[in-house]
Amino acid sequence: MTTILSSWTMRLALLLTLCLGTLPSQAATLSTPDTILQGVAFDLTLEELPEGSLTLRLNDQTFEVVGVDGGSALVEGLTLNDSAASLELIDASGSTLASETLTAIPAWLSLLPALVAIVLALAFRQVILALFVGILLGGWIMHGMDFGALSSAFGDSVNVHVLEAASDSEHMSIVLFCLLIGGMVGIVSRNGGTQGIAQRISRVIRGRRQAQTSTFLLGIAIFFDDYANALIVGNTMRAITDKMAVSRAKLAYIIDSTAAPVSAIMLVTTWIGFQVGLISEAMSNISDWNESAYSVFVNAIPYNAYPILALAFVFMTTWLGRDFGPMLTAERRALDAGGRRTTLSDREAIVEEAEINTKPNIPIRAMNAIVPMLVLAAITLGGIYTTGLEALGPGSHSLRDIFGEGDSFSSMMWGSLASCVVAVIMTQAQRLMAMTETSHYWFEGVKSMLLPITILMMAWALANVNASLQTSDFLVAALGESLSPAWLPAVIFVLAGFTAFATGSSWGVMGIMMPLVVPLAWAVLEQNGMNGTAEGMPILYASVASVLAGAVWGDHCSPLADTTLLSAMASGCDLVEHVRTQLPYALLVGAVALIFGNLAVGYGISWWLGLAVGALLLLGTLLVVGRRPERQPATAQTAIDLPDQASR
Repeated sequence: MTTILSSWTMRLALLLTLCLGTLPSQAATLSTPDTILQGVAFDLTLEELPEGSLTLRLNDQTFEVVGVDGGSALVEGLTLNDSAASLELIDASGSTLASETLTAIPAWLSLLPALVAIVLALAFRQVILALFVGILLGGWIMHGMDFGALSSAFGDSVNVHVLEAASDSEHMSIVLFCLLIGGMVGIVSRNGGTQGIAQRISRVIRGRRQAQTSTFLLGIAIFFDDYANALIVGNTMRAITDKMAVSRAKLAYIIDSTAAPVSAIMLVTTWIGFQVGLISEAMSNISDWNESAYSVFVNAIPYNAYPILALAFVFMTTWLGRDFGPMLTAERRALDAGGRRTTLSDREAIVEEAEINTKPNIPIRAMNAIVPMLVLAAITLGGIYTTGLEALGPGSHSLRDIFGEGDSFSSMMWGSLASCVVAVIMTQAQRLMAMTETSHYWFEGVKSMLLPITILMMAWALANVNASLQTSDFLVAALGESLSPAWLPAVIFVLAGFTAFATGSSWGVMGIMMPLVVPLAWAVLEQNGMNGTAEGMPILYASVASVLAGAVWGDHCSPLADTTLLSAMASGCDLVEHVRTQLPYALLVGAVALIFGNLAVGYGISWWLGLAVGALLLLGTLLVVGRRPERQPATAQTAIDLPDQASR
C-alpha cells in the first residue's frame, strides 16, 4: 500500500513540476482579428511575452517576432490564403508558447453588405431598408453564416451596430446639430422671416431676366437647407415668374440646381453635420492621417466641381436669357401662354415633406430669419476659430491650421443652440406667436430632420460593419495596385452619380460610399508613395468631394430624388416636364465637371484652372447652342406689387 501511494505521489509531483514549468510560457496570448479575409494581410498582437528570441509560425510561413515592448509585440502583414490554418508561437528552444487555429472567409464576402445595400436601394428605392439589410448581412457573415448566426446578426443589428453608432459622442453632436437647425428653420419659416427675405429680393424685379436672376439669388441666400430652399423659393417666386412669363420648368430648374449645390458647399448648413460625420467615420481607421474631419470638408470644397459649375451654369442661363433643347421649347410656350400653371399629377403631390407656411396676418420681417442665421454662422465659425487657437497654443498660426484644429462638433452645437434661442426670443419679443405655437413649429422643424438622421445612423452602423469585415482592406488589396491615382476622383464621381440617379437619395449614396472611398483613396495614394504629398493631397480631397458631387449630380438627373419632387411641386411644374427639361443641362454640366474637374485634378491640374476652363466651355456652349425665346409681352415690363404673403 505504501509502495502504491509513493508511486502516485511521485507521479503527481512530476505532473505538477511539468505544469509549473510550462505555466510562464502558456501565459503568452495571441490577439487575432475577429474576421480574417483570404489573401488579405492582417495584423496580430502578441501579449505577455517572455524575453528571448521568438518565432511565429503560420502553416509553412515563419515570422521573427521583434520589437517586444513591455511584453507585447505587433506582427504585421500576415496572410492566410486557405480557409483554415494553424498559428503557433515558438521560443528559442522550440517549445510552443501559444497556439490557435485561424479561419478565414473569402475576401469578396466583405464587399457583400455594401453591394447588397446598393442593389436593394436601386431595386426598391428604400435607402433605410437597404442599409438595414446590409447591416444584417454583415452580422450574419461575421457570426459564421449558418442558421443560428442569423438570429445573432438580427439582434446585433440594433443592439450592437446601431447602438455603437448612437453612443458615440461625436455622432450625437452631429445629430443634435441637425435637430436644432431643423427647429430654427421651423420657427423662422412660421414667423415670416424667410418670407421677408424673399419679399426684399422681389421688390426690384421688373423683367424676365431679373425674375430668373432673383430666383437664383434667393436660392443662394437660403443656403442652410435644400428642402427649405426648394419649398421657400418655389412658393415665393412662383407668382412672380408667372407674371414675367417664365416657364414653370425654368423655375423648377433654377430651384433644383441651387438647393442641393448651395447646401453642399456652404460652411454652415444642415448638410455639413452629415458630411463631417461621414468623413470622420471614414478617417477613424487611418492612423497616419491626423487632419480633422471639418478641415477635410473645407479643403474638399474647391474640388466639388459639379455643384460649383451647376451654380455657374444656372447664373449663365438666367443672366443671358438663353436656353436650348426642351427648356427653350418650354420657355417659348410660357411666353405664348402667359405662364399659366400646370396641374400637378397625383405622384407629384405625394411628397414626404410637410411645408411650414408663414402664419397669416403677421408682419413679414426679413430680420427674423437673417439674425438667427447670422448668429448660427458667427458662433459656429467663431467657436471653431477659438477652439483651434486653444489647441495650437501661443504663436502665429495660419487660418487653415486654426480651423483644422478647431472643435467643429462643439462649435456647431453652440451655434445651432444659439440660433434657436435667438429665433424664439425674436418671435416672442414681437408677439408673432404664442410660446406654445413657437414650440410646436420648432418641433415641426425638428421632425423634418428625422429622415436624414435615421439614414445617417444606419450609415454609421453599416460603416462599423464594413470596418469589422475589413472591406477597405479588401478594396486596397484588389484595387490598390491596379487603380491609377489619377483616375480616382473621376471613377468615384461616376459611381456616386449612377447610384444616386437610380436611388434618388444623395444622402443615402454618401452614407454608403464615403466610408469605403476614403480609406481606398488613402491606400491607393500610399501604395504609390503620394499620401501626404503636394501631389497626392489634392487627389485625396477630390476623392472626398467626388462622393458628394456625384451624389448631387445623380440626384439632379433622377426623377426619384426628393429635391426633384420638391422642386417640381413647389414650382407647380409637372414632374416629367421638370426632369425632361433639366436633364440636358445636368448631363452637360456633369460631363464638363467630370473632365475638367475630377479628371483634371487627378492629372495634376489646379482646381481653379479646371473650373475656369470648364466655366468658359459652358459659357461658349450656351452662346453657340442657346437661343433667346421670343420677346416678352410689353405688359410684363411693369413693376410687381406683391401681397403680404406669397401664393400658396
